[in-house]
Amino acid sequence: MNNLSLHDTTIKDPFETVFRGFLAPMRVAGSGDELDIRLDVVEKDNAFKIQADLPGVKKEDISVRIDGHRVQIDAEARREKDVKEKGKLVHSERYYGTVSRVFTLSQEVDDAKAVAKYENGVLSLDLPKKAGTSSKKLAIQ
Repeated sequence: MNNLSLHDTTIKDPFETVFRGFLAPMRVAGSGDELDIRLDVVEKDNAFKIQADLPGVKKEDISVRIDGHRVQIDAEARREKDVKEKGKLVHSERYYGTVSRVFTLSQEVDDAKAVAKYENGVLSLDLPKKAGTSSKKLAIQ
């Protein structure tokens, strides 16, 4: 397993850095020839905005599941049978199969208000934060 690390040079406290990295998206390393879901995650005051690259995947072959803090994107790229082309396939670099990406956000998502759109190979997710789930810092006595 290979962790995707997010580097923030403004953080001076190593303790904070460890916990910030804990919430970062994770990816599993493969053979290198498979479809790879690449993400941009932006946190706003009341929502998370996510863009995921899924080139060559049809909208109906994408599934997004939300479970509290956890988001899972599943996709399947299918090989289309082209009856026009006759001959033997000599070389192919196009991936066909399934891929999945799971990541955890810093706050729970209000799945009833979540919106997903897919256009030009990019999946856009608008994930509103659930009200009342912000963290609380305890005073030490």
